Amino acid sequence: MKTYADYKNKNVMVVGMAKSGISAAKLLIREGARVFLYDAKPKEAFGDNVAELLKDCTDLLGKDPNPHIGMMDALVLSPGVPTRLPFIRKAYALCKDVIAEIELGYRYSKGDFVAISGANGKTTTTALTGEIFKASGRHTQVLGNIGQPICEEAHLTTDDGIVVAETAALQLETIKNFHPKAAALLNLTENHLDRFITMEAYCAAKLRMFENQQPDDIAVLNYDDMNCRKYAAYVKCRLLWFSTTTDVTEGAFLRNGMLVFRMNGKETEIIDADDIRIPGLHNLQNAMAAVCLAMPLGVPAKTIAETLKTFPGVEHRIEFVREVNNKCFINDSKATTPEATLKAIATMKTPTVLILGGYDKHLEFDVLFENMSDKIEDIVILGVTADKIAAAAAKAGYKNIHRAADFHDAVLMANDLCPSGGNVLLSPACASWDMFDNFEQRGRVFKDIVSHL
Repeated sequence: MKTYADYKNKNVMVVGMAKSGISAAKLLIREGARVFLYDAKPKEAFGDNVAELLKDCTDLLGKDPNPHIGMMDALVLSPGVPTRLPFIRKAYALCKDVIAEIELGYRYSKGDFVAISGANGKTTTTALTGEIFKASGRHTQVLGNIGQPICEEAHLTTDDGIVVAETAALQLETIKNFHPKAAALLNLTENHLDRFITMEAYCAAKLRMFENQQPDDIAVLNYDDMNCRKYAAYVKCRLLWFSTTTDVTEGAFLRNGMLVFRMNGKETEIIDADDIRIPGLHNLQNAMAAVCLAMPLGVPAKTIAETLKTFPGVEHRIEFVREVNNKCFINDSKATTPEATLKAIATMKTPTVLILGGYDKHLEFDVLFENMSDKIEDIVILGVTADKIAAAAAKAGYKNIHRAADFHDAVLMANDLCPSGGNVLLSPACASWDMFDNFEQRGRVFKDIVSHL
């Protein structure tokens, strides 16, 4: 366990009662803290998990947290909690320990951390990297934004093990000691501007992943992403690049179709790019990032190659659902930015009907229509962003736009519009929070509707 803090007999407020908050509260109870649960919603809005926690915690759910801030030793924030809230600003002003759930989990974990972030591709890369380390025989846990909070399994970590953690800007914003042995930033494009307001503030949060690294640690950046190159000066340790277009000095690159890794002047051929199971240029980049994380930490090239040949991808990322009446239904619910949707569109080889829309993260959709593939024959729009998407489509002269009343209607409409031999692609380019709890629920609902067609 790291020794940055001991919360035994300390007052700690856990803010936000979704999965991360519940896991943080469980850890703190186990470590002997006096835990206070806060959420803007009252306890009646939550299920049995929170009710069970309240047996060992003080209930501030739906109440005013401000009178209690002065007596707190620390606040643990769930990812969806903005730091600009008045009571959190008050905690900062009083020099309280305000940290993210991933920071708390890190403090109570053993072993090395490998961290992965980026606007797009981080879940696939995290899962792939985790499989590579598991195949090497090292005790490996895959945690973080990928679905299982770090706090949930911190007590199961081992001194010689490794935690592969997907990290999001919403989590990295409030770290302090979080220190990955190796960390990869896959790309930097506009995201979460509803929270960060500016691209600069969003990038600053992402770059905090490298903040505590030491000279013998590893940082991995995408050479093909101009923003990653722009911020390379923030890296204080060994820097590896990956590129599908350039022979980089150190890192991963392509030569005659072969994925090659170079470090300390030594080159290792890993795998023929055509043998990587997950398709698409974006997944080649994800594979390169995983190689750059695994090779310096001692994973054999053969183990990496075998994993790349067999890794099938992850749920909700360009996931084939089923074929109905000679139409393929594809679930890419994880695509919550226009750039992510463009990556999914690039893999479509036959006429496709695209389902777009959802929660407004204050992103612009012009880039989507400026780069729209001719494979997209019709687009079904819905959600809070429907008007913004329609305006961007009209600006680009794209006319085949159809507005759905709700999510179920969108899937049925897309099915009706799709020609035989074509695809229905759910790749919303938006978050899910206007209609669903998260992108996973959105993807599962999509698959359930498709199963009944």
